Amino acid sequence: MPAGLIALALGGFGIGLTEFVIMGLLPEVAADFRVSEASAGWFISGYALSVTVGALVVTAAVTKLPRKPVLIGLLVLFIAGNLLSAVSESYSMMLIGRIIAALCHGAFFGIGSVVAASLVPASRKAGAIAIMFTGLTAANVLGVPFGTLLGQNFGWRSTFWAITLIGVVALAGIALLVPKQDAAAAKSLRSELGAFKSTQVWLSILVTILGFGGMFGAFTYIAFTLTEVSGFASTSVPWLLVLFGAGLFVGNFLGGKAADKALDKSLILILSGLVAVLVFFALTAANPVATLVSLALMGGFGFATVPGLQMRVMHFASSAPTLASGANIGAFNLGNALGAWLGGVTISAGLGYTSPIWAGAGITITALAVMVAAGAAARRTVAPHATDQHAADPNVAEPNPVSAAPAGTADVGSESREAAAR
Repeated sequence: MPAGLIALALGGFGIGLTEFVIMGLLPEVAADFRVSEASAGWFISGYALSVTVGALVVTAAVTKLPRKPVLIGLLVLFIAGNLLSAVSESYSMMLIGRIIAALCHGAFFGIGSVVAASLVPASRKAGAIAIMFTGLTAANVLGVPFGTLLGQNFGWRSTFWAITLIGVVALAGIALLVPKQDAAAAKSLRSELGAFKSTQVWLSILVTILGFGGMFGAFTYIAFTLTEVSGFASTSVPWLLVLFGAGLFVGNFLGGKAADKALDKSLILILSGLVAVLVFFALTAANPVATLVSLALMGGFGFATVPGLQMRVMHFASSAPTLASGANIGAFNLGNALGAWLGGVTISAGLGYTSPIWAGAGITITALAVMVAAGAAARRTVAPHATDQHAADPNVAEPNPVSAAPAGTADVGSESREAAAR
């Protein structure tokens, strides 16, 4: 495993911790700044909106620059935002710190995905992306519980000081361990925007929004489901979420492995599994044992889509993948907002605390339908260009985007076929 992937994963860990740990510290932060819970909620929603903006605007602004210095610069931005949060003396100062930290989020994961994929052979690219995203899943499994515990015992500011330190270590790791990127990798903004001419790029982004939106539609209000429907005590919720986080960790790893073998087929199977899990969860939420199983599986199937969806966007934008990759990170956050909004609508309509899970299942079914259509369209494009050698290659299970490229992406496709032949 290239050491640079570990440095990228550590950066992802710090960024994931920044995004999620505030949820466990919100009461302490609200009390310190003497604001309502709704006002404190902007530390979460403001961050998410800034991620979406930063994923496009910041990525577009740095697209002509070499990727390694950009990643270092983004981590400097991350460190500055968390340092500002740690020393904040007012609500507005804290909110500005959150926004500054969020602006690097989408660009870091978008550009980091491209860099991670460049560090390994073509047949292992999705797995490399999964390793980078392991930092994000580890932030949920380990970082959030311990970050919350640190903040509750030593003050919430101590958590942000710790995150700042993690950012410094990640910056040093990337500076030392990530190899210098080929200067030819830098593309003009016009070239990067040209990647959005691909219908498959847009279909992949739509699947990201809907697929992740389905999972977060169920997850956003999970505390209410666990306490009001499943019968768990509120003090158990943080530890139950560790189970969900463990599912994220395993799903991310296995999803990357599956995507490297058969990209579109794996995404279709994973989305189908997520639909089944959500329906099962909605039907059995009153059963505590079944709920434990559903939590782990929902996290697993939900995050198993991430490496494949990120790889799919990068593949179909192969001539200039950086901006498209960043846009897809923004799409994940847009999906979060969509799922949370629709789940809130169902609860407000009086449909009960399992209704967000049903809503999530409905969104995911739509994602599955789009993915099936996108996969079929990709195969129709690939088929006329398939060679006899490709058709006979036992290492290529199907003519999917990982192993053969549609028109306009011949270089990436040939690279993948050569890797499969090796």
